[in-house]
Amino acid sequence: MNKIILHIEGMQCGMCESHINDAIRRAFPVKKVSSSRSKGQTVIVTEQAIDELQLKEVIEKTGYTLVSIREEPYEKQGLFSSFRK
Repeated sequence: MNKIILHIEGMQCGMCESHINDAIRRAFPVKKVSSSRSKGQTVIVTEQAIDELQLKEVIEKTGYTLVSIREEPYEKQGLFSSFRK
């Protein structure tokens, strides 16, 4: 699985976060998506690759600005995950 971290400008409230999350869920097959207006970011967890141009288009249609995209492997965090290393 992959974790995609988006830096987004323009989120001001909880409804902004919800608006972005809903748009991403409708457009892509994701496992999890969460946004934080205070951090200015959205984190997506997905098994499939997501095209960056399509992602930018979906975000900008909502009225927000996608500043950057970073992708990294996703490691599930659980109660005993620190003991596996």
